[in-house]
Amino acid sequence: MATQKVTIPDFGNVQDIAVVEVYVSKGDEVKVEDPLIALESEKAVMDIPSTAAGIVREVYLKEEDTVNSGDAILLLETKGSEKGTFSEEEKDSKQAPAQKPAEQKAKEEETTAKQQESGKEASGHYHATPSVRAYAREQDVVLGDIKGTGPKGRILKEDIDMAKKTGTRKAVPQGPMDNFLKSGPLEDFSRYGEVEEVAMGRIKKISGPQLLKSWMTIPHVTHFDEADVTELEAFRRQLNKEAENQIRYSALVFITKAVVATLKAYPEVNSSLDADDNKLVLKYFYNIGVAVDTPNGLVVPVIKDADKMGMKEIANELKRLSEEARVGKLAITDMQGATFTISSLGGIGGTGFTPIINSPQVAILGLSRNYQKPVWNEELQAFRPRLTLPFSLSYDHRVIDGADAARFCKALSKNIEDLRRTLL
Repeated sequence: MATQKVTIPDFGNVQDIAVVEVYVSKGDEVKVEDPLIALESEKAVMDIPSTAAGIVREVYLKEEDTVNSGDAILLLETKGSEKGTFSEEEKDSKQAPAQKPAEQKAKEEETTAKQQESGKEASGHYHATPSVRAYAREQDVVLGDIKGTGPKGRILKEDIDMAKKTGTRKAVPQGPMDNFLKSGPLEDFSRYGEVEEVAMGRIKKISGPQLLKSWMTIPHVTHFDEADVTELEAFRRQLNKEAENQIRYSALVFITKAVVATLKAYPEVNSSLDADDNKLVLKYFYNIGVAVDTPNGLVVPVIKDADKMGMKEIANELKRLSEEARVGKLAITDMQGATFTISSLGGIGGTGFTPIINSPQVAILGLSRNYQKPVWNEELQAFRPRLTLPFSLSYDHRVIDGADAARFCKALSKNIEDLRRTLL
């Protein structure tokens, strides 16, 4: 029968991507576009679909493996395959001497006994489905300490629940912050009323450790400022009216352009800190990450080479990234390489917030909701309403001091208020 290897698609220069879940097993039937595995990259998880239909003959990957472009995921026996056509793996297996029935039966019985005793497969991996292993991680339970009650010693979800009740927990690596970071077991809140346990979404589970690491390792300081966007908003509405729905210019398009111009003037804000060697890596390319709210959580796609784009190109790229983010179709390359991040809550509300820096970046911009502010007009000798944009800059105080942060925000405010400055 004809077989086909399904491989990891080309991710360009992205290397060592983690496998967070394997959806299929040997013997499963899959269709074209059925998800095979889930890959993790920074704050995003992407499913890799099957490129063909057929029966899974071999699965080459397991959870927590790291993969690169072109690595094999599985071997698929394709539908409608012709007899007499074999893959290299099949040829090798056919050339190998066959085991005698008695020897094979004895080996199977020995493997089964070991599985029933330890709950592990012969390969050393826990004898549990991907969903059960994921559930064990959520519940912070060690699979190696559990005796499976399922067929052939398979660990079931019920075994995880029992282990949690009896106190079998995942070992936490010891370190200087160990006691501080341990939250310990929660009390039984059901004593006070009705409760419900809800598993965290994949994006939050992945981004949580990264956020904690950034917060614990970067000395955050946040500077607050604002910009008068009265003229900018009028210009934006004019462009949208002239475009006649062919393209939509959001305020973020213009702010991205202003951010790039300001980063060029303050290159340390567009850098990364090499703390081990006490040096700063200045980046003279401008890839702007933009936080996008999706039904599954926050993701941060990246506008690559934003300095080389015009307003229309930025608007089109922002539209593409936002739409693909909301339907879960972002490629891993779409979320790699950001040098600076913008997080906007303007469409939701709020007067200010302190976003967490996305390491290894050294700063992040937070945009809040526009509001009308009375401003004194010296010429008219009267107060006039002005549309005002509050924003905040969280920065790594090891790299950026308070004075430079204030200067950066002042320059950014001027660039936002008068986009002609971005041409300088």
